[in-house]
Amino acid sequence: MKLALITGARGFIGRHLAKTLHKQGFKVCGIGHGAWPEVECSTWGVDYWLNGDITKRNLDIIQADFGQPDVVFHLAGGSSVGPSLAAPEEDFRRSVISAAELLEWARLATPDVRLVLASSAAVYGAGHNTPIQETNALAPYSPYGYHKRIAEELFESYGKNFGLNTAIVRLFSIYGPELKKQLLWDVCGRLSKDASRLQLGGSGNEMRDWLHISDAVQLLLLSAASACHDGYIVNGGTGVAVTVSQIAEQLCMAWGESTSIEFSGKSREGDPQYLVSNATKATSLGFTSKMSWQEGIADYVTWFKNININIGKLS
Repeated sequence: MKLALITGARGFIGRHLAKTLHKQGFKVCGIGHGAWPEVECSTWGVDYWLNGDITKRNLDIIQADFGQPDVVFHLAGGSSVGPSLAAPEEDFRRSVISAAELLEWARLATPDVRLVLASSAAVYGAGHNTPIQETNALAPYSPYGYHKRIAEELFESYGKNFGLNTAIVRLFSIYGPELKKQLLWDVCGRLSKDASRLQLGGSGNEMRDWLHISDAVQLLLLSAASACHDGYIVNGGTGVAVTVSQIAEQLCMAWGESTSIEFSGKSREGDPQYLVSNATKATSLGFTSKMSWQEGIADYVTWFKNININIGKLS
């Protein structure tokens, strides 16, 4: 049986990835922050959970208890621009220090492992108006983007200097059930209180590339097979440009109410106007997006309503 280690396994992407790996016959180990009861772990396909920082010492403990992993998915790290602006040092530790600890452990303890880094489209920065290729210049301008790029450079360095097999997936706008933050969560929360009117920041014309979590997991798995000494880099997106206004309209339609939508015209700090991938390289791996953004939004609204019904029953 193959072994997979997921850093940040308790997070949004980690849970879905763990469940898929488990279904594929992997034994799955996770490390990250927070107590995670065994019953809940097993529900998500996690066989072993270590609550702690990603350090060489903790990784040695995992290897002793769990075995040597065949593949490591590094999902731990900063998760968005806002928190990195509020606490840049913490974001640095989460994204950069954790990557350095993982790579040094791999170099010393398990040099044949395949290492996949979940990075971000934030490394490309702003100023784009056409789909972004992996070869485009990198110009991050938030701490979050800079820290993701430093983590990428560490992965590239350990591949080229020490022969580790690495892959980097630059994820664009990931969403789906269990995501309890960012635009979709925020809008659904507002609609649950007052579905007659919705006011959002920005112009509504900001363009994003929305990747459903099921598709993101598929791409992460495909990327692991392409990990190499040169550091395989691929965009995690569909190549489909969708405006924030379209997303808001689809959310309201799926909610089932007639909602008046307004935009303030004031953009949040660190938000680019256009962030859409060129998905050619992902397609060359055999990746195909199986969930359209319209279906994905409807799926998210259904999930949100169900969890709130269950919460209401418990209270």
